[in-house]
Amino acid sequence: MSDYQVEIRDTAERYPCGGEHSLLKAMAALGRKGIPSGCHGGGCGVCKVRITEGEVSTLVMSCTHVSEEEKAQGYVLACRAFPRSDIALEVVGGMRKCITRRRYGFV
Repeated sequence: MSDYQVEIRDTAERYPCGGEHSLLKAMAALGRKGIPSGCHGGGCGVCKVRITEGEVSTLVMSCTHVSEEEKAQGYVLACRAFPRSDIALEVVGGMRKCITRRRYGFV
């Protein structure tokens, strides 16, 4: 299966991700840290992102972390989302502040 390119807009980081891997799993396998991670199973909501460009398919996500309204606006849990095209995303979960602080050298 071919790899798609994923861009994390918050960190300007790019990495390849095959459609058989979640956005989070592919990033973690490369040792990257642009998307915060927690349980890797959809239970904690730490890896919440908003897809700004491209298409993903998702496994079931808890409405505790992603409401139907948010889904319609492109919000997903990165551990439950699989690329179907090149992707651009923004981190929006509770750990977003840590990511943006790291990018701009405040940590």
